[in-house]
Amino acid sequence: MAESKEKAWANPERHSIPIKSILVTQPQPTTDNSPYLSIADKYGIKVDFRAFIEVEPVANKEFRKDKVDILAHTAVIFTSRNAVDHFFRICQESKIEMPADMKYFCISDQTAYYLQKYIVLRKRKLFVGEKTAKDLFEVIKKHKNEKFLYPCSNIRKDDIPSFMEANKIKFTEAVIYKTVAADLSDLDDVTYDCIAFFSPSGITSLFINFPDFKQNNTRIAAFGPTTAKAVRDAGLELDIEAPMPNAPSMTGAIEVYIQNQKQTQKR
Repeated sequence: MAESKEKAWANPERHSIPIKSILVTQPQPTTDNSPYLSIADKYGIKVDFRAFIEVEPVANKEFRKDKVDILAHTAVIFTSRNAVDHFFRICQESKIEMPADMKYFCISDQTAYYLQKYIVLRKRKLFVGEKTAKDLFEVIKKHKNEKFLYPCSNIRKDDIPSFMEANKIKFTEAVIYKTVAADLSDLDDVTYDCIAFFSPSGITSLFINFPDFKQNNTRIAAFGPTTAKAVRDAGLELDIEAPMPNAPSMTGAIEVYIQNQKQTQKR
């Protein structure tokens, strides 16, 4: 990825440079009502989308090596759509039919709703957190006698395993898909005024693809504390952090930054 002409650390006026282009490190939205497109229209900013990480399935043959007995569990924890998709892929390839009394614990309504792609929700036992893993913990505590299965990626947060172990709740971690860096070689000669990251894996992918990356005048935006920490640990300056009290979304935080720039320029 191309470098800007001036170094960020040597340029105290970097925040006065208007943001005219943003790279969102996520896939292109499938609808036309993306809030990023609203920002593009409102402020005349070029917004590009490019997933920095890709998901690869763990082959059933590889999964079997871990000797995870799915049907030995009474509950499944889902934290993402990817987990749902790959869990039921493994079940299908293993010719496993989930029992009607299996309990499902989902991190959010969105994940729970997505389950309808594979099961009829009204016939199953479903428990949903409000949004975060911490919210889901309170629900799990009420069912601590279940035997939980936690389908996940090879790269995952420690919060759920740590909680289960601390509360002596029986669970099995099952790696069913892998998170890997996408090939970004076509971006080698491209510079953006702002790059928005959503996971530590995105930062890892950046440096796998561009080991000599220098931030220079590029503003870095991060969603969530673990992503923010990954930005700082990589030696980058974090300019835009979300969520914030007045901006719970990434787009909201970016817009607050842009508006603050405009107000500063008027002074």
